[in-house]
Amino acid sequence: MYPTFSKKFVETTSIDDDGYPIYRRKDDGKVITKTGVDLDNRYVVPHNRFLLLRYGAHINVEWCNQSRSIKYLFKYVNKGNDRITATFYKTANENAEEDEVDEVSMYYNCRYISPCEAAWRIFGYNIHYRDPSVIRLGFHLPNEQSVIFKDHENLDEVARQASVKESIFLGWFEANKEYQEARSLTYAEFPTKFVWKAQERVWAPRKSHSVIGRVFFVPPGSGEIYYLRLFLNFVRGPISYEEIKTVDDVLYETFRDACYARGLLDDDKEYIDAIEEASS
Repeated sequence: MYPTFSKKFVETTSIDDDGYPIYRRKDDGKVITKTGVDLDNRYVVPHNRFLLLRYGAHINVEWCNQSRSIKYLFKYVNKGNDRITATFYKTANENAEEDEVDEVSMYYNCRYISPCEAAWRIFGYNIHYRDPSVIRLGFHLPNEQSVIFKDHENLDEVARQASVKESIFLGWFEANKEYQEARSLTYAEFPTKFVWKAQERVWAPRKSHSVIGRVFFVPPGSGEIYYLRLFLNFVRGPISYEEIKTVDDVLYETFRDACYARGLLDDDKEYIDAIEEASS
């Protein structure tokens, strides 16, 4: 959907109540005529002159600061190929009632690739990429970590495996015990300095690559695990669940009580932010 033009003359750039930019459009009296229509600054589409010259194409550029815009872009580049629905049929004849209907041959869900995209894929160019890499960080309440097993495995034997008591989140506790540098990092900051070794199931100091961490989202109505996630944005270098729930040398019974003691739930701001984020 393209924005409507013309816009209003504006002396300075500002941000409206919805977070969208209102760009400066000076009334400098300059007018050009295109196909009999007079155009001034109110009709200028936001653009980047370097990109226009580099690619020789119409490229609109808008500044955004909303998660819904970013989500739209990532959804668009990951949505896959364009698809078309094709239906095959033949005209009716006198013996139409005797004709057999083959629904499979009459309906095809086809993939469409344009010539430019086909050439791009033939040459093996990247369709898209993300930089830096994003590590998704799971977490869980005590003794509630996920356990993955196959259908044919015996549950009692699976429960006795050592890996059941290991997870990325519990490995974070162990790394905080071993590395002094880890004690200064939050859970989301941890992958910037350390890397998870899946086979050894331990965190080790990072030697290369730029990586950022992203903690899984939890709805506010999820109970204690929501308050745990809220704490993970602030606590640095804990070695146990009890240390997370300790505020000013006082060990609280629940994560919710600890959040109140730390002042994270003095008002409804956290809930309002979560609702606004979910609505977008």
